[in-house]
Amino acid sequence: MTETTGHLDRGNGTKLAWAHQTGREPTVVFLPGFRSDMTGDKATAVAAFCADRGVSMLRFDYSGHGASSGDFLAGTIGAWTADALAAIDALTTGKLILVGSSMGGWIALLAAIARPDRAAALVGIAAAPDFTQRLMWEAMTASERATLQRDGVLHVPSQYGDPTPITQALIQDGANHLLLIGRIPIRCPIRLLHGQADPDVPWDFALRIAEQAETGDVRVTLVKDGDHRLSRPADLALLRQTVAALLEQDSP
Repeated sequence: MTETTGHLDRGNGTKLAWAHQTGREPTVVFLPGFRSDMTGDKATAVAAFCADRGVSMLRFDYSGHGASSGDFLAGTIGAWTADALAAIDALTTGKLILVGSSMGGWIALLAAIARPDRAAALVGIAAAPDFTQRLMWEAMTASERATLQRDGVLHVPSQYGDPTPITQALIQDGANHLLLIGRIPIRCPIRLLHGQADPDVPWDFALRIAEQAETGDVRVTLVKDGDHRLSRPADLALLRQTVAALLEQDSP
């Protein structure tokens, strides 16, 4: 199956890089995490899986990420969700299986809420809704909060490379998109994969999502020795199995 690539003009000076495979629906859409992109292990593993099975698949980079244009520091949860919806609306038709990793899990949930008639199922991989509040703002010291408010950005150490820039706009906008504060109005099947050795996003996030989602069809799979990325061969096999089961469930 042939994969086509291109850039989607957002009309605001930003162009989103995308890769799309045509095939049978529902279309699998991969939503990357914070500072990640569509070339990561999980995104490419899902793309290869879909290609092997003739399934339509879309992956893309948010503004300020990967091959897309835009300033990462100008990005927010609201802006990246709008990117996701623009890509979905312009490049896909019909039903969707939304697969989101970390922050992409939050954006997948927001996209399912925004497009309830199109969301056939959702897969969260170490899904991190509300992380700007629970894992960033609430974890900051008084000194760090003062620096953020004074400078508009705070750089915190990261085990994955360069320090992570956290902007005041990211924190403030994130507060407008919190989901773990009440019922989550999603009625499609949800599958949540989370490592119990995840040092970044506690695995109780998966349990909170499962408890608060309105759908009765939620399954949580905990990987006892799994880290945040869940990109080892066994983890990727689990992801493929999860998506395969949802595709079979959706088949006539």
